[in-house]
Amino acid sequence: MPRRPQRASSSRDLERYAGLFADRTKVMTSSAMRDLMAITERPEVISLAGGLPDTSTFPPGQFAEIMGAIAQTALARTLQYGPTEGTADVKDCIVQVMEAEGTVVDPADILVTTGGQQVIDLVCKTLVNPGDVIIAEAPTYPGAVPAFSSYQADVRQIEMDADGMRIDILEEALADLDREGRTPKFIYVIPNFQNPAGVTMSLPRRQRLVQIARERELLILEDNPYGLLRYEGDPLPTLRSLDGGDFVISLGTFSKIISPGIRIGWAVAPRPVLQKMNQGKQGSDLCSSTLSQIFVSEYFASSRWTDYVDAQKQLYRRRRDVMLDALAEHLPAEATWTRPQGGLFIWATLPDGLDTTDLLARALTRNVAFVPGRGAFLDGRGGTSMRLNFSGVGDDDIREGIRRIGEVVSEQLDLLRALTGGPLATEARPPTEAGTREPDPALADVLELPRRDAGDQAARRDRG
Repeated sequence: MPRRPQRASSSRDLERYAGLFADRTKVMTSSAMRDLMAITERPEVISLAGGLPDTSTFPPGQFAEIMGAIAQTALARTLQYGPTEGTADVKDCIVQVMEAEGTVVDPADILVTTGGQQVIDLVCKTLVNPGDVIIAEAPTYPGAVPAFSSYQADVRQIEMDADGMRIDILEEALADLDREGRTPKFIYVIPNFQNPAGVTMSLPRRQRLVQIARERELLILEDNPYGLLRYEGDPLPTLRSLDGGDFVISLGTFSKIISPGIRIGWAVAPRPVLQKMNQGKQGSDLCSSTLSQIFVSEYFASSRWTDYVDAQKQLYRRRRDVMLDALAEHLPAEATWTRPQGGLFIWATLPDGLDTTDLLARALTRNVAFVPGRGAFLDGRGGTSMRLNFSGVGDDDIREGIRRIGEVVSEQLDLLRALTGGPLATEARPPTEAGTREPDPALADVLELPRRDAGDQAARRDRG
């Protein structure tokens, strides 16, 4: 039997290949979520880290029926290459999804992609030269961070509150860029149930953002994977519906309403931009999976897809409430967190002096995981915050996972108090209506939301 070749040492590997790497690799970073995937796949780990929908609820009989029908009637087509822009049938499904949110689109303006993540990559590939400015929320989607870094963008992050991106701060940032003689290539926002913060951009801010884009002829990349996962409150118009399609690139995906494993997303963009994105996709993967596209179209044809989404919404709403109650029971009084009206995430912020990157290492020894807040920033902020996912695990695991996190937080707080010789010097943040208070610049990585008083905490514990 032939012997396996000996692997060179890591230092030798680096020495051998370092001179071959492109300059962009020096600023490439890993996704905070992907780095955790190998760990969180272990069955003993309660993962509150991934942006995972609950795929165990998809009916196995329906899956088998769809795949059987594909094998009988469309096998040769399914196993073949498809058009780069996507099949006509799956584009019709995308039109239905967008119409469900009040957005009317022409199928000719749609580019089918390999998941929503590819849209971010293609937009950067199409628009961004090294050093170009991208504007994003603070915090932003952790998966966008490595994409922006890979294209060597200069990312300016705009603080948020309970009503989403602060448009007044955005206008100040744009004025600063004007003085520098620079124009951002696009503004990246997640207006509905933002990842990671869970907050939703208010209607006045949406209207003003679209107005700014039109006045300045700026592109907006509207990342909207969660818009149909609303549990309470009234739906708000998409940025594209407010804009009409001149300056908004819409990003959508079937990952959260059917399955992330099928890896089908889409972009709707102004046609000159879409044409360049299509060319960029040809160089990346030729076309998205034909099998996955036909699966989606057969699924839409064989069932009421909205019924499945409605069932998921009920499930996720209950799990959100379970997590909110667990946070009130197990996190210290100084902690704050968002209360999302939909989506998959809660953004929790711990007392000053704690660092969630360090905290994660300790939490993993208790077999529980979350995404540290620094993964949602490009400038080192977010150290006291964490992203928590409530959709991917059951009620009991949510309660137990938050209990374990609470234990680790309490231990670190006790240690910190012992080292400092007294109570933590946490700056007071008085209660206020969400979105009405100017945030302290020193706390720019903290979403300024109403704080809980002792009575509220006690009431939550009683309900638990």
